[in-house]
Amino acid sequence: MIALTGCTDSDATTPSSDASAGLRKVRVAALPISETAALWAGIKAGTFRKQGLEVEVLPAQGGAQAIPALINGDIDFAIGQPFGPFRADLQNLGVVIVGNYASSYADGDDINAVVASAKSGITRPAQLAGRKVSVNSLGAAGDVTIMAAVEKDGGDPAKVKFVEVAFPDAPAQLEAGNIDAAWVTEPFITQLRERGDKVVVAPYQATIPGLATLTTITSSKLRDSDAALVAKFSTAMKETLTWAKDPANEASLRQAIKDNLKLPDAVADSVRLPAFGWELDRAGLEQLATLAQKYGVLERQPDFDRLIQQQ
Repeated sequence: MIALTGCTDSDATTPSSDASAGLRKVRVAALPISETAALWAGIKAGTFRKQGLEVEVLPAQGGAQAIPALINGDIDFAIGQPFGPFRADLQNLGVVIVGNYASSYADGDDINAVVASAKSGITRPAQLAGRKVSVNSLGAAGDVTIMAAVEKDGGDPAKVKFVEVAFPDAPAQLEAGNIDAAWVTEPFITQLRERGDKVVVAPYQATIPGLATLTTITSSKLRDSDAALVAKFSTAMKETLTWAKDPANEASLRQAIKDNLKLPDAVADSVRLPAFGWELDRAGLEQLATLAQKYGVLERQPDFDRLIQQQ
């Protein structure tokens, strides 16, 4: 859920007395996970201030939870999974995806994975059928790609018992035996792996390698009424994500994780960072929506010409 008391990060070199002078305040909902490091670091580096913006980041559990606040004008932008805007478009609620934010990796260690309890005995995707598996938001990219991975491995995707558990709560629920496996992002993959739990599958890689994990969303109302604001925010986001892709800036990204998630240094220094980037892969999103319709998660396809408005 959106917490309306989020903290505003700012350029540390700017004196507090004139921190907001002449700046347009912008509220952005984002998940409290390591992927948000690019946004946090970009704010601290002053990238948004160069566009005349003061950004306040509000924590959200998932992109879908941010949609009502976006439509109501309580926030200006959101960073979240694509299924929130998918469903909003099916209801013609006036939500658009203006850019990518982060994507998974086509090969190697990915940034999200299904991790099974060491005592569950689960070692392959087909064995998730009949077991209780958590995702942070039901009916989104997590369970859709997990079902695809289970089917690809010869299991019955309809028999996976999905439950909704926020990423930060998944390790405790797994340890307590309330779930058999959890779909999680970093830093939780690293934390679970270090305590002996088993990585079963990276479902994005098993279905749509390189799939967008997080997209940047706004309302069509804001885009139409204040195109200049959307353009400035998009320019700052593009610069931030380009900066975040540069290996020379990795230390700053990891410091942002430490500052905002309060993780131990060893964890923050070892988590897998995503493939940051602003350009949307429409084909991958369309393939995801096709899978969602196949498994009954979406009743029909979104209008991608209306939904995707790359800035």
